[in-house]
Amino acid sequence: MSKNFHKFPLQNETLQFEIYNLMKMMKKLKFLAVLWLVASSSLLAQELESPNGQLEMEFSLLKDGTPTYDLEYKDKDVIKQSKLGLDLKEEKDLLKNFTVADVQTSTYDETWEPVWGEQKEIRNHYNEMAVTLLQEDTGRKMILRFRLFNDGLGFRYEFPQQKSLGHFVIDDEKTQFAMTGDHTAFWIPGDYDTQEYDYTESKLSEIREKMESSITANLSQTSFSPTGVQTSLMMKTDDGLYINLHEAALIDYSAMHLDLDDENMIFEAWLTPDVNGDRVYMVAPATTPWRTIIVSDDARDILASKMTYNLNDPIAIEDPSWIKPVKYIGVWWEMITGKSSWHYTNDFSAVKLGVTDYESAEPNDTHGATTEHVKEYIDFAAEHGFDGVLVEGWNIGWEDWFGHSKDYVFDFMTPYPDFDLEEIRDYAKSKGVEMIMHHETSSSVRNYERHMDEAYQFMKDNGYNAVKSGYVGDILPRGENHYSQWLVNHYQYALEKAADYEIMVNAHEAVRPTGIARTYPNLIGNESARGQEYQAFGGSKPNHVTVLPFTRLIGGPMDYTPGIFEMDISKLNPDNDSWVNSTIANQLALYVTLYSPLQMAADLIENYERFPDAFQFIKDVGMDWSESIYLEAEPGDYVTVARKEKGTDKWFVGNVNGETPRTSKIKFDFLDKGEKYIATIYSDAKDAHYKKNPQAYEIRKVVVTSKSKLSQKSAPGGGYAISIVPAEKGETKGLKKL
Repeated sequence: MSKNFHKFPLQNETLQFEIYNLMKMMKKLKFLAVLWLVASSSLLAQELESPNGQLEMEFSLLKDGTPTYDLEYKDKDVIKQSKLGLDLKEEKDLLKNFTVADVQTSTYDETWEPVWGEQKEIRNHYNEMAVTLLQEDTGRKMILRFRLFNDGLGFRYEFPQQKSLGHFVIDDEKTQFAMTGDHTAFWIPGDYDTQEYDYTESKLSEIREKMESSITANLSQTSFSPTGVQTSLMMKTDDGLYINLHEAALIDYSAMHLDLDDENMIFEAWLTPDVNGDRVYMVAPATTPWRTIIVSDDARDILASKMTYNLNDPIAIEDPSWIKPVKYIGVWWEMITGKSSWHYTNDFSAVKLGVTDYESAEPNDTHGATTEHVKEYIDFAAEHGFDGVLVEGWNIGWEDWFGHSKDYVFDFMTPYPDFDLEEIRDYAKSKGVEMIMHHETSSSVRNYERHMDEAYQFMKDNGYNAVKSGYVGDILPRGENHYSQWLVNHYQYALEKAADYEIMVNAHEAVRPTGIARTYPNLIGNESARGQEYQAFGGSKPNHVTVLPFTRLIGGPMDYTPGIFEMDISKLNPDNDSWVNSTIANQLALYVTLYSPLQMAADLIENYERFPDAFQFIKDVGMDWSESIYLEAEPGDYVTVARKEKGTDKWFVGNVNGETPRTSKIKFDFLDKGEKYIATIYSDAKDAHYKKNPQAYEIRKVVVTSKSKLSQKSAPGGGYAISIVPAEKGETKGLKKL
């Protein structure tokens, strides 16, 4: 377990750092150093090891009583000595003058079963150290709790009930992450309102010069620093360590960004402020979210880590049997591309709910959410075995929904004249298809909370068990940010309120997830990143989907909306010359590589009818898994995953590739020994290319066993997908063995 170190209080901070570095060197040389403090009874330094002994962290106090920590992996520095603490508004800061009042260590080991997920069981195994600090001049207590897993470190601040600290406002969180060098990073600009950016790959020292070009227009955005970036931040060191910085259990707090001191290569926490510039309002007893550092010398371990979930509380829903994975289609992509519209009429420049007369308005010819058109999607869903159909633009108010700072914008219940709610409800039920509700709030948060109970009850009354919510545009109340404490609390309120009505939530434009779905698994999806829709807004980089698993998906599943087969958007809308930077094989692989219990076949019905053999994989692929194995991974270049469908013996493999063509080489040793399987391989054709020939693919069937190996070329922006099913007697006849 952990080793305890006591140190003499040194008279010179420079000398203190020199001795600190000497001790680090001594540990690397396997010397055993134990120093005992005589002048003070306070414990000033202590170490904690991970259960497997590969990770080691040290907590210590500087001469002035400033808390610090550092982290090593296999005797390599991951985080150099970094300061901890909080600036408070109108009160003495919680930064220094601390002594150690108590240290408690413990070990925890459990296995829990998620309602849905990448694996049937998750092991939660860590060693913990809780350091109680006493600020001598104020009498205030603060606990630093560290949990060291085999895959990383989580730590947070805790404020126990005490007379000397009750209500307080955090002005700045001074948590540091001191880097050991000029690492390669995969980052998006720090922003209080959106994560919808393409990732930039650069050295840390290059962030400042690349910041301006990395910022692209969005409907709501607020940048804060020329070196500020968002979490989850993925990095790779020159000596081959993979490091991920993020947070877990973001509850009643503002979202954390990272601001880089690029002279010293030190990241510092940067909290999203509210309209007044305040960061967080706290009432003791209270805790902050966990600050997380996932680290390995194998990129696959980053993707396989469940540390973020493990740092969240166990499930809070007593009976989660109503929460189920959903594969769906919808009237959405044609709106995103501009082929059809959300709004019903072009007659109005302004709309007042309850006043505007829609019955007398002239319908436009582009409205997508009509009764007859939605029935076509219901029929298609029923024919091909999809669970649900999402319809956007069905409710009144879309004519002036955005850009007007409008409070009462939607009521979430009143349909347009050309959308017969009851007829659609009954028709879908007769076909065995569930309808998925859409609640676009237009970021008028008070209006949504005003209608929430009635809107959720309306859903239950009409058979809607899942809702896609949206927060497009600047937040109302005016001046608030999407990621401030007030909005974080709203998203949580909406989620918990939905659970009361047994409704699953897919929140778009909300704060990025931090493992909350362990506690509330009715959060079956989030957007909170640059999704597929941006392929219709000018395109995303071909390697975008090779970065997302290392960044955005660390905290929870993403509703990326894969499955686009027509890459030339001008064929849907002549006024839109955008291009989807992907091959069809790449689009199929996304159903495996971008994990989500909520998966959409996003393209138009007619495009699936053009490629029925490729569409078969979307119909077949699972959504809930008992086992996941990351076969190959390198951020920005490629990801290859094998997953076993829960409750079956079927496996699915997905490979997505970046800009550079590559030959993927995998083994099938995850299959049961002695058994034969039929593998259907959907791959890029020899001349496939995301820009030049994206619809060129090949399909072949082969026999595979646990001894089989595959060498498969992936085109630029391409990849491959494989469905693997146990072979029945006689089925393998005539098939080639791989």
